[in-house]
Amino acid sequence: MKIETDKSADEVLVTIEGDIDLYSSPELRKVVLAAVKKATAGVGVHLGAVSYMDSSGVATLVEGLRSAKENDKSFTLIAPSHAVTKVLDLARLDSIFEVRSV
Repeated sequence: MKIETDKSADEVLVTIEGDIDLYSSPELRKVVLAAVKKATAGVGVHLGAVSYMDSSGVATLVEGLRSAKENDKSFTLIAPSHAVTKVLDLARLDSIFEVRSV
């Protein structure tokens, strides 16, 4: 998994490429929670290049969303890949996230 972050004036963009699984999700968790702290308005998580995501990845995104809401910030999933959309649909979490296409 490859993770990049980019901070603009009020938002932090986290771009992920590869697999999000039990082994890589702890690293992603650290990056997402740090992004929530750094952002003044919100966090965008670009998931277009994610080829696989398991339940640990879902839990990481939910934790990021929860942290953002607790800090009155937005948390947006950007262009989620089919693999991500499929997992969110199966977990019935597709409606709790704000999702934006590119």
